[in-house]
Amino acid sequence: MSCACGQNHNHAPPPILDGEEVALDRPLVSLTGRLICKDAAQMMLAMDLLTDHVALSRAEPGNLRFDLWQAEDPLVWELNELYADDAAFEAHRLRLKDSRWGRESHGIERDLSRSDAMPRLRAERAQDHAAVADLLSRAFGGPAEAELLDALRSAGELALSLVAEVGGTVIGHVALSPLEARGPALALAPLAVHPAMQSRGLGAALLRAALAAFQDHTIVVLGDPAYYGRFGFVPADLESPYAGPYLLTLGPRLPAGSRIAHAPAFAAL
Repeated sequence: MSCACGQNHNHAPPPILDGEEVALDRPLVSLTGRLICKDAAQMMLAMDLLTDHVALSRAEPGNLRFDLWQAEDPLVWELNELYADDAAFEAHRLRLKDSRWGRESHGIERDLSRSDAMPRLRAERAQDHAAVADLLSRAFGGPAEAELLDALRSAGELALSLVAEVGGTVIGHVALSPLEARGPALALAPLAVHPAMQSRGLGAALLRAALAAFQDHTIVVLGDPAYYGRFGFVPADLESPYAGPYLLTLGPRLPAGSRIAHAPAFAAL
């Protein structure tokens, strides 16, 4: 069956280990546990304080997750938090000292467990779609890349979609989509990492995993030559609406001056 290349190429990637760990320079910090009120009065105090506490915690630049929910026992709240590193967690603790929650919640019992965590790479699943869209909007400062990915996904034009996640929280993503070209070729876009996790090597890990899955394909990206040049990308001599210094390729060379065409979803960018 022919693909978007116009040829009979198989764009199915080789298996990628589900949950392959990425060794970063320093771990993330995970906090789980419970808040336990001793009576109804303390429960009402918690309900008054927690709305602002949750909102302010989620707004911290180093916070990746802050989930808090009331258990079946209304005196108990379950919590699940994630921070970019130890410094981000310490910044959270310092902020609490001058907050209403920090000043007024001393009587509420804490039963908390802290642990280190590393991200893992795996294939995107249907339940990830909303989290990936949120990640892309954060990373790019707007919805355009999330809309691109949704359009590619809806059209069945994703050859690869990988996420980096920690305990179910998506903090990175990379996608490849078929190109029309004179040879097996794929477009790399988007590649995104949560702002709190950038410059930590996670984007490089996602990129290398995507490249390893399609070593026999030409990979085309529209991006920063200084960044992608580190991975072997070179300027592309190809006919494209995106031709110029930011159009880069890696892998088997396509014929010089030959035409490439991205999936229709890119035209909306």
